[in-house]
Amino acid sequence: MKQSPHPAESASLDTMSAPSLGVLLTLVRSELVRAVEAELASQGLDLSFTQYLILKKAQQLGPLSATELARAVELDGGAMTRQLDHLERKGYLRRSPHAQDRRTLRIELTDAGSRMWQDTALACGNRVMVAAQRSLEPTEQTQLCNYLERVLHALRDKN
Repeated sequence: MKQSPHPAESASLDTMSAPSLGVLLTLVRSELVRAVEAELASQGLDLSFTQYLILKKAQQLGPLSATELARAVELDGGAMTRQLDHLERKGYLRRSPHAQDRRTLRIELTDAGSRMWQDTALACGNRVMVAAQRSLEPTEQTQLCNYLERVLHALRDKN
């Protein structure tokens, strides 16, 4: 007669067949990036997900330095400069001298960038997030956000 596996062994077998939290988070992020870029393209906007995030933070935070903006979207300085160059060429943002420190440039949305964000890009992101959560009840959406915030805080907590 074959013996049943020990409960601890069967638990580890179950976790080996299910994707890990890290894999799931990576897959979710990849799908969000793909969906946001597809939604932006469907509205005639030629923006990468990174450019979308930069515009979102610039809209939320107002004028700020390139370093502050890079920190807000977790990009290194070189990558931020390249993205800012693209967005400036598209007419969505501008670099202007800082009023108190002429060595520093302030990054801000242009009127065209602000209009594009308000009229199109914001709605694109919102549609993707609604679609991503359509199988969740409102309480589950809240719980998911709470769980993810706790995971994020745990990862950032160095103690």
